[in-house]
Amino acid sequence: MENFIENLQGSLHKGFINQYEAKPGNFKPELLLNHSRQNKAVLNTLLEELNKCHAFLFSVAFITESGLATLKSKLLDLKKKGINGRILTSTFLNFNQPKVFKELLKIENVDVRMTDVKGFHAKGYIFDHGGSFSLIVGSSNLTAHALKVNYEWNVKLTSHENGEIVHHVKDQFEDMWDKSVSLTEDWIDRYEVTYSATQEQRAMQQVIDPPTNYVANPLQHALQIEPNKMQEAALAQIKEVREQGKEKALVISATGTGKTYLSAFDVRAFRPKRMLFVVHREQILQKAMKDYQLILGGADEDFGILSGSSRQLDARYMFATIQTLSKKEMLDQLPPDTFEYIVVDEVHKAGAASYLRVMKHFAPRFLMGMTATPERTDVFNIYELFDYTIAYEIRLQEALEEDMLCPFHYFGVTDLQINGEIIDEATTFTQLVSESRIDHIVDKIKYYGFSGKEVQGLMFCSRKDEARELSRQLNERGYRTAALTGDDAQDVRIRKVEELENGELDYILTVDIFNEGIDIPCVNQVVMLRQTQSSIIFIQQLGRGLRKHESKEFVTIIDFIGNYKNNYMIPVALSGDQSQNKDNIRRKTAETSYITGASTVNFEEIARKKIFEAINNSSLNTAKILKEAYLNVKNKIGREPLLYDFAVNHSIDPVVIAEKYQSYYHFLLAMKEKPLELGQYEQQVLTMLSLEVLNGKRIHESLLLAELLGRESISQKDFEHVLTAHHCRTDAQTMDSMKGVVTLSFFNQATKMKYGNEPIVLEENGYYRLSPEVRKALGKYPFFYVLVTDVVQTSLERSKRYNCAEALTLYEKYSRKDVCRLLNWSSDESSTIYGYKPKHGTCPIFITYHKNEEIESSVNYGDELMSQELLKWFTRSKRTLQSGEVQQIIQAEQTGLDIHIFVKKDDDEGTDFYYLGKALPDQKSVEQTTMKNKEDKDIPVVTMNMVMEKPIEHSLYHYLTEGVN
Repeated sequence: MENFIENLQGSLHKGFINQYEAKPGNFKPELLLNHSRQNKAVLNTLLEELNKCHAFLFSVAFITESGLATLKSKLLDLKKKGINGRILTSTFLNFNQPKVFKELLKIENVDVRMTDVKGFHAKGYIFDHGGSFSLIVGSSNLTAHALKVNYEWNVKLTSHENGEIVHHVKDQFEDMWDKSVSLTEDWIDRYEVTYSATQEQRAMQQVIDPPTNYVANPLQHALQIEPNKMQEAALAQIKEVREQGKEKALVISATGTGKTYLSAFDVRAFRPKRMLFVVHREQILQKAMKDYQLILGGADEDFGILSGSSRQLDARYMFATIQTLSKKEMLDQLPPDTFEYIVVDEVHKAGAASYLRVMKHFAPRFLMGMTATPERTDVFNIYELFDYTIAYEIRLQEALEEDMLCPFHYFGVTDLQINGEIIDEATTFTQLVSESRIDHIVDKIKYYGFSGKEVQGLMFCSRKDEARELSRQLNERGYRTAALTGDDAQDVRIRKVEELENGELDYILTVDIFNEGIDIPCVNQVVMLRQTQSSIIFIQQLGRGLRKHESKEFVTIIDFIGNYKNNYMIPVALSGDQSQNKDNIRRKTAETSYITGASTVNFEEIARKKIFEAINNSSLNTAKILKEAYLNVKNKIGREPLLYDFAVNHSIDPVVIAEKYQSYYHFLLAMKEKPLELGQYEQQVLTMLSLEVLNGKRIHESLLLAELLGRESISQKDFEHVLTAHHCRTDAQTMDSMKGVVTLSFFNQATKMKYGNEPIVLEENGYYRLSPEVRKALGKYPFFYVLVTDVVQTSLERSKRYNCAEALTLYEKYSRKDVCRLLNWSSDESSTIYGYKPKHGTCPIFITYHKNEEIESSVNYGDELMSQELLKWFTRSKRTLQSGEVQQIIQAEQTGLDIHIFVKKDDDEGTDFYYLGKALPDQKSVEQTTMKNKEDKDIPVVTMNMVMEKPIEHSLYHYLTEGVN
């Protein structure tokens, strides 16, 4: 507690007296804002505080279902830990809907009371941390937009439990609480009557006094549909493609972003004499034709359908299924120049013989292909079909940011435990449809709920028999459900979808037939009861609920996560991160603020652990995965890709390729490609650059090589100007360290031999130049020049994530060898660092937080993160307070020794550690103690608290510490 008070005093001095004065303290007052570009949201801080509190109090005037949904999984985790809270709210302005109060009653660890104070407009959040409190007060109510999207001002303050401000706030809360009434079902019933009467009165008022933008004629209103922001940009780019003389183009657009409308707008601009719209399912035809009629106008007879028994071949705008259109007798009736403009929907299916036959037959003036998922796992190249012309591309993240889709709240929930084991690939059919599992499913769909008056949901199952049996049992429990599989006829599917839309069904249970090609905008809940095999299929199924509809404000996605080896696909799919970099995927699981707009991604704690286990246990760099990524990039750009192409096309992280194959040249050989032949020395140089420079963790080497690839030499002075222009360090130690890498003097003898045993760059008379061996190789092997340039260019691209002005970047990952290099050590001493090593004015400390249970007691140190600001740390065994290295660390502040803390959660994470920043020992905590050796004898060890220079980022701190006893 003494440390806390000192920390708080320093924080208050910096926050309220002098921001420029260097005072230690991590509790300074903060202004909380929503800023999507900077990944900032009020919600993030709210979740952080909930995650570490002992209890909480909310006083908020307005609450929406969507706002409450953002906290539901966290509140459930708190319930399991025995942590409770209270919420005080009101009926001010009748803003809060009756349904949100019903949702509040579902949260068993939260007590809710209603105040009738006139004009209640409070927005305050109080968190009890045991001895201290955090307060968030400002403009944000408990709504998704206030917590994630709107321009809001909120101040976060930290106070000791004896602080006056805390007592003022708590006393005010308790006073209001005592005067308020408990939220009950009876209270909600009474409020519902009042609320309904108020809504009817408002509706009547609108009829009497309509708003100025009211349009009386609904048809007139429909005809005024204009392109949205995305569509305007896409139309401009499609027009530009045509002006360049191109006759075909591909539009890649996330599900629900209005691809059909987009194509109709472009047809309207093109004004073809005749147009053909091709789909793969009859269900889509009528909807597509109606959308076109809204945009194009014209007589009904201008629009016709070619499908099944319908043969409206003379229509100006014809909408056809591929099954009917591709028949020889049908194509024989339609000459190649019949249509000036052809649209192919879901064009990723165009590798099928039926599509190819149709596209080969017709010769339109313009061909547009539309898809949300152009990537394919077979050898067919959709991009080539459109001459590698992508007119426009907008993926899920961008579409959410542009508010083009219905916001969603994704909940990764834990599947049922059977005999202590969570459902996995080996689970039997009997267990999948057992009464206990159905109880579990029902509990989750009730708790997480839906937006709207009644549920209209889809459940994706893993097997046909599972879908049918679950449907039967849910019906016995009072739900209205139907199972649909590929065995059901088209008319049955259409009828059941209509029943869902009309409110006659609560759920349709299916396996894969609704992954795509079905449009049910009213869907307000999607339940995933199967393992994620593919990020493409995951997004397709998620997309079934992303279309906007007047009956819902958001869609709830409930994903049951079991012990599946492919669980890591979930954060991959949600984030769009295809890097196959395990650390990237861990971050996307631990920190989900990459989802923009009012949408959120939430994992129950056990479900999140299952994903981390899947990441650790999966091999994400198998030849099959890398080959698929290679072909996807190759197909997209229409040539053999280089590493840089992977980086800029958001594909495999080039470092993943290098770490597995040593260099891209060796990767091409493994992919059975036949690159131009290189000599052994050239291959060794590429290996060095790929393993030491490609990662971009220090830009200096890359910039030097980039300069020397374009000129004979560069002076040290001129190169320092280059570094200064990039805001990089130019101190003598860093420059010497860089030189040690490019001359290979930094590496041990075995590594030098591996890298060719010759300097890559020479430094002579104040000038840098490539070595004669490298210069000769560049001239002899043009492909070597291409690959070296590619490594340098890719390295410069990757370096954007690192802070060039500092040796190390907070929260990035580094190996021991990286740290030796970046801290400017003269040689690679990674093999002898063990846990820590004071040298050259620096002392890196490496900690594996969760030790292997089989580790010897003599090296099983009790290192522990006590908080985001404090690390309890142990020296090596057999050290005393008089040991030289211990004294160096204790006196770090006086001698200027920079202590750097690196932590990884466990050995499953590999050899890299997260950099948590600098730290200094708390002198009062230094203590000599003992630990047991192999023979169970006491041996000396020194322990001390390391005070972090900056508090550890919450999501990383939580990831490192959760689940560790």
